[in-house]
Amino acid sequence: MEGALGDNAPDSVPFAKWRTEFSRAFQHYLDRCTPHPVGRWFGTLAVAAIYVLRVYFVQGFYIVSYGLGIYVLNLLIGFLSPIVDPELEVLEGAALPTRGSDEFKPFIRRLPEFKFWYAITKAFCVAFVMTFFSIFDVPVFWPILLFYWFVLFVLTMKRQILHMIKYKYVPFNIGKQKYGGKKTAAARSNAFSD
Repeated sequence: MEGALGDNAPDSVPFAKWRTEFSRAFQHYLDRCTPHPVGRWFGTLAVAAIYVLRVYFVQGFYIVSYGLGIYVLNLLIGFLSPIVDPELEVLEGAALPTRGSDEFKPFIRRLPEFKFWYAITKAFCVAFVMTFFSIFDVPVFWPILLFYWFVLFVLTMKRQILHMIKYKYVPFNIGKQKYGGKKTAAARSNAFSD
């Protein structure tokens, strides 16, 4: 009678154990880098620079680069968009305030910053690995791809910026907001006595 795990169970157990340990270690390092966005983005810029240098020296893989550019553009749109699109939620009420008298609702991204960073970093790593396989090096006239990507970028960003203007939201908040409320009488007297 066979065991509950099957015939090849002893061979797969060490691999499963190794995969679980690797997954835990990887998640541990991801968790440790979460509160350090500047360092994360500099690391991603380094990975992107390595990829660009690889494509430059190999003089190929333009289709891979074009696909990477389209993917990054798609991620950027998700990063700049609210989680609930006001155009789609007109019947239920807009998620973002459109008038000064509306209730304040904070901007919540469709794609959070950490997931945005992680997806871009993975995309550059996958594209880098793809540059080692000649099957992905399709011969194309790269200036046409580059021009088409710029046109696509400009049209997409124009639409996104018009959407931001129409619904009056800004997807960036740099630093902690400071409110200049009224000072108390004691604080004003201390300021004048100095």
